[in-house]
Amino acid sequence: MKALILKSGLYLLLTLVALEGYVRVFHLTKDYPSRYVDVKGVEKWRPNQSGFSVTGNRRQNFSEYHINSSGFNSYREFEPTQDAVELALVGDSFIEGFHQNYYNSIGHKIETHLPDVNVYEFGYAGYDFADELHLVHAYKDLFDNIDYVFLGLKFENDLYRDAYHVLQERMKLESPLYKNLRKIKILTYAQSIGLLDPIRNAISHILNLSAKKTTSTTTQHKQHIEAEAHAKYIENFKTLITRYGYDKDRFILVLDTAKTPQIFLNYLKRYNFDYVDVSEDLKASKRPTTLIYDMHWNNHGRNIVAKCIVSYYNNNFTKK
Repeated sequence: MKALILKSGLYLLLTLVALEGYVRVFHLTKDYPSRYVDVKGVEKWRPNQSGFSVTGNRRQNFSEYHINSSGFNSYREFEPTQDAVELALVGDSFIEGFHQNYYNSIGHKIETHLPDVNVYEFGYAGYDFADELHLVHAYKDLFDNIDYVFLGLKFENDLYRDAYHVLQERMKLESPLYKNLRKIKILTYAQSIGLLDPIRNAISHILNLSAKKTTSTTTQHKQHIEAEAHAKYIENFKTLITRYGYDKDRFILVLDTAKTPQIFLNYLKRYNFDYVDVSEDLKASKRPTTLIYDMHWNNHGRNIVAKCIVSYYNNNFTKK
């Protein structure tokens, strides 16, 4: 019996070592760049890192990223001047673009249509509107030299708070524990393809057994809760632009009006906030515009978004 247990343990260990080697050799899991909070209190990636982002259980998406000296995924450095025309794209993972090779980003696509324009991409996974405006405010001298700033905004996700603060749940990923766990590639691969989800869900269920939830399912009640949330998000929007500043002559929102409540669109129109609407062009596409395993834009979707921004620029700024 003892020999059986020892042999089983040895076989298990050898199997795990073989699987670890297999995942590493065929690069089935992504590299994790390090993040930090800089001297201006901005959370971003540590400068000058490179690696590969892998998504899907069969390496369905494999792309290269490059973090520049400013701490953002980009094929260029951010060196705005008074002489050139520059655009900034500020946003979350959709702008960050880890799902696409860094040299084929939305910014690069825009530049192919606007060869006299330089595009700087300030994208970071998880950024909300508070993160974005705080970044622009913290690096005011840099952004003052950029002609136009396009700010990504998802109404339902990006207006939960009315002031910026570092989110510790993201920064805890830089703790020694998480860093060491990420070195075990078979573990990160298992997590990425969902093998650990049942365990995580079971633990979450046990922890929430004592939580009593009493929610109404009536349509009227849902509408009331939704209206309160929308009003709160609009108030947060107002507070953020007052707190960090918002230049209506240079700042343009990028949003999907199909996913934005009419009350907020009415507010933007009433107070002359310009925005690029990507919804109609994405909806009109006969080909898929998102990846098959999540809702990030695929290459075709990114082409459409880039063309929307180019069209807006040509219609509004080329005559200035």
